[in-house]
Amino acid sequence: MKTIIGKKIESWAGFFFIILLALTMSSSNVLSMSNEDCLECHGDEDLTREADDSSVYVNADILSKSVHGEEECVSCHQDADTEDEHPVKLAKVNCEECHDEVGEVYEKSIHGKARDRGDDLAPYCYTCHGTHDILPPDNPESKVYITNIPMTCGRCHREGSPMTRTHEDIDQHNVLKNFSMSMHGKALLQSGLIVAAVCTSCHTSHNVRPHTDPASSTNPQNVAKTCMHCHANIENTHRKVIRKSLWEKEPHKIPACIECHQPHEQSKIAYQGEYSNAYCLKCHSNPNLVKADEEGGVDSLYVDTDEYDEFRGTLHKKEKIACVKCHSNMDSARDPICKDSGPVDCSACHPEQSKVYLNSIHGKLLAKLDPNAPGCTDCHGKHNNMSKANPDSPINPINIPLLCGACHQEGKKAAVRIKGNEQKIVATYSMSIHGKGLVKSGLLVSATCASCHTGHSIQPPADPASTVNRSHVSDTCESCHYGVARKIQQSIHNPPVGADTSRFPVCSDCHSAHGAARVTGAVFRKQQASECAKCHREEVETYRESYHGKASMLAGGERAAQCSDCHGSHSILAATDPDSTLAGANAVKTCRKCHPGANLSFTTYRTHATHGDKKRNPDMYYAFWSMTSLLLGTFSLFGLHTLLWFPRSFKERLEMMRRARRRKK
Repeated sequence: MKTIIGKKIESWAGFFFIILLALTMSSSNVLSMSNEDCLECHGDEDLTREADDSSVYVNADILSKSVHGEEECVSCHQDADTEDEHPVKLAKVNCEECHDEVGEVYEKSIHGKARDRGDDLAPYCYTCHGTHDILPPDNPESKVYITNIPMTCGRCHREGSPMTRTHEDIDQHNVLKNFSMSMHGKALLQSGLIVAAVCTSCHTSHNVRPHTDPASSTNPQNVAKTCMHCHANIENTHRKVIRKSLWEKEPHKIPACIECHQPHEQSKIAYQGEYSNAYCLKCHSNPNLVKADEEGGVDSLYVDTDEYDEFRGTLHKKEKIACVKCHSNMDSARDPICKDSGPVDCSACHPEQSKVYLNSIHGKLLAKLDPNAPGCTDCHGKHNNMSKANPDSPINPINIPLLCGACHQEGKKAAVRIKGNEQKIVATYSMSIHGKGLVKSGLLVSATCASCHTGHSIQPPADPASTVNRSHVSDTCESCHYGVARKIQQSIHNPPVGADTSRFPVCSDCHSAHGAARVTGAVFRKQQASECAKCHREEVETYRESYHGKASMLAGGERAAQCSDCHGSHSILAATDPDSTLAGANAVKTCRKCHPGANLSFTTYRTHATHGDKKRNPDMYYAFWSMTSLLLGTFSLFGLHTLLWFPRSFKERLEMMRRARRRKK
């Protein structure tokens, strides 16, 4: 009996325990904060933190569309689940409570380790995935969608970001820029191929490690495996183009891809293969090697070994570039293999420069098969191309005038086709301040042809895209004359926003394009008034009527005051401006440059005053005409008197002669 009663009591106790547990869980759910509770405050767009005034607004629509749309806010923000107001500063969300496997991987990565050591720039989950707007990776709007990965990573890894400026241990620079110009980047960004490799394809998403870490996917020992995720047939392909010795030394291991393909800069690559430089020179070292040209003559195919030795010290040698890297259209089915291989395509390695060149006047002429159009080798050389820093390089600043002069010198092929006022360009440049600075003084910072016209993007001056087009001349000159440009921007010659810029002067209006003279020299100073007269005709005419103007037209007149001596050269301001060289006490300082005893009364002299301007100078106008009228009246009166007196004088003269004759008789 006792046993039965005991069992009943145990049954009832178990029943009441279950009821109590259910009530406890129900009570817990009732007390839990709902999303609606959170959005009562955080749904307000104007809600901000008191500490830094940053927004804590949560867009309910965006949250509902995110991968966490069906989750409660307090699932992540657990310390906000309180009966009263939650703490002002909530703890960082711990994503690892749900994503524990990913969290373990992240903690071992370079990002996780940076976070653990307190690096303020270390990325957290929300840095890449977002906060309340997290979308699935296959959603094109997601920050981690394949086409958005470069920009997501680039927020930290772009050149000049806080991360790249402070983390000097990262040896890769211009990562985002180089990727965008690579084959992978162009395939993704230009062609929209979502199968193209992005940052996470090589570095993984969460297990990002330094390439020196043996566990890194970009470690040299693991790179081939990483690349083979996309390039599955890479081993068979490279057996055909890489020297067999590499495979013989390590037959079960292909060379690391990055030994040939630079990280982030993958481009079209041509391999030397079995055709070494020595193989090519077996034929091309023969001075008698020629081929027939289209005009019935012959072209030499000889490669001067002396020149070739010089080539070994060039940029191509430093990059270990073999003959077949440039002369890539080789075919073992032809005899010889280089027969009809065509010209070298420099764009395979220099795509950006080639793209710019093709849009230039030189490139457009080449596209039209103009025989006078210069190609890459005309300026850079063939086998002896060198860095522009090398004094022997044709594109070294000291050699640029001679290089361009080969076509643009008077009578040469480019000069004869140029129509306009700019003639004898090379001769004029050599006599300019720029030319003398370069050639006579050896100043490599002096402006050369390429400084103004650029090296590859040369356009006619009439082209709006040209660096020497009127709309760009000031910007081009500013690249060297920065301080002068700043002064002009504060002067009356700087066009206001929305003004007709054609009414305002640019550098080449006062300083000739190729013959810019020294501003302190006699030639420039004596021409100054004529230059200013292009816009200020009336002012220059009145100046030439003044003592200064008349003195300037005499021998040695360059010592007389010119326009810039009084008004300034680049920082010209209105005379009413307190900072003007002609305002108040400044005018005294201006005059004292030539007249040491000048005072404020001295500056009241009207330099441009003329009697012909009745509106501006009525006193001079009426004084001039009064004196002129008096003078004309006086001469007219006495002239008439003289005319009237003349016949009487003649009559009296005759009478005197008659009386003289009578006395003699």
